[in-house]
Amino acid sequence: MRPEELERSITKGEIAPLYFIYGEEEFLADRAVARLVEKLVAPDFKDFNFTILYGKECKAEQILDNAMTLPMFAERRVILVKRAEELQAEQLEQLIPYLKSPSPDTCLVFHGSKIDQRRKFFLELKKTDYLVEYKKLKEEQLPRFIQTEAEVAGKRIEAAATDMLVYYTGNSLRELVSQIEKLAVYSGKRGVITIDDVRSMASDTKIDTAFELADALGNRNLDRAVRQMQTIVRDADALFPLVGALARHFRQLTMLKELLDDKVPQDEISKRLKINPYFLKGMLQQAKQFRMVEFRKIFTLLHELDVGLKSGGRGETLLEMLIYEVCLKKDS
Repeated sequence: MRPEELERSITKGEIAPLYFIYGEEEFLADRAVARLVEKLVAPDFKDFNFTILYGKECKAEQILDNAMTLPMFAERRVILVKRAEELQAEQLEQLIPYLKSPSPDTCLVFHGSKIDQRRKFFLELKKTDYLVEYKKLKEEQLPRFIQTEAEVAGKRIEAAATDMLVYYTGNSLRELVSQIEKLAVYSGKRGVITIDDVRSMASDTKIDTAFELADALGNRNLDRAVRQMQTIVRDADALFPLVGALARHFRQLTMLKELLDDKVPQDEISKRLKINPYFLKGMLQQAKQFRMVEFRKIFTLLHELDVGLKSGGRGETLLEMLIYEVCLKKDS
């Protein structure tokens, strides 16, 4: 079953007796499980009709006993097995007969991060329509995701606002949804979320500072970059999302530089890289200031910054090295 089919079935109330929900995109998988529970379990009877088990701790008999227990004052019971990937192979095999004849009075939901498709349990499960994988969204899928989430909130969102939100927030769907919810409130009675709304919401935040630093580095503006760095290092936690924002910015500049060197027309560049025209002109100007060999050095420094932060190194020193490498090499 595809995720969108599961979402539609939950909305319609057409719920299967069993699901195994998993995948790299944890936010969407978590949300699907939460919606299933909300749809099926009345709050007043949650203690009677909702059971949570954990893969590493439970046995097949425990899952089956709970699954075969009748609901109380409700049509269904929900049995949620979290971290289902931790169930032992022999326990999974004992559950295979249940796959073929699940209780109609129960919705048994396995929730895990990954599966071993070689196991007999999953080979049998794949023959059913109960297996739902939430794959990591690709970067080019994020704008449509944002537009859909905005529509759910009763809003439309400008294309440039969508691109800026991705730039500010990155590919964390949890954070994107959080920002969309805030923007829907911030935009008030207006039906459209604009790029100015995104700018205003991002002002005085870590993501805005990261955006400004990336822009300063792209323009090789040392004074501005150092000012932004001084703001960022006041909060050690702000350094961790910074690496991703800078890496994304320089990946885009690298791709732009390659296309510029190949004499690709500007309109074609915009189509190929899916960069909104609102941002393209400035980024093209930045890309022209670098040579390909410089990008390789920048990515090496970004990697060193990332490793240094994760190992407890001095992020401020590593960031300073990156800034001076980018901004002082332009004439060499």
